[in-house]
Amino acid sequence: MNQTLNAAFVNRRGRPPGGNFELYAWFFMRISGVLLLALAVFHLFWMHVVIGVDNIDFAVVAARWENPLWKLYDFFLLAFALTHGMNGLRMIGDDYVRRPGLAVAFKAVLFVLYIAFIGMGAYIIFTFVPPEPVAVLP
Repeated sequence: MNQTLNAAFVNRRGRPPGGNFELYAWFFMRISGVLLLALAVFHLFWMHVVIGVDNIDFAVVAARWENPLWKLYDFFLLAFALTHGMNGLRMIGDDYVRRPGLAVAFKAVLFVLYIAFIGMGAYIIFTFVPPEPVAVLP
């Protein structure tokens, strides 16, 4: 790493960058952005064009979640969107939270929220039991 860039990091955090976590986080943002675009566009197409907005109700969602592949699809949509968003918030925190102790607290709160939301989402998606009669998807 060149001296100017190294000095910028030393002045910013008091330590030079180490490891490849930031590189992997950068790659993840690009890859997850493309995957999210594909997942979200398909979701919008399916729900708004194939099913129709006027037809969406609890019965349609319950019928959709009878298929484990739809549950997995919705979980991936949740996981990629939440991870992408939390990683973005972490990067914003790196830019604006200057004090090291506060930065650690900020990242810890983000991590706890991330785990809580992923856990709640997975619990809701994978333990959902539809009521007896449900509508049939088109």
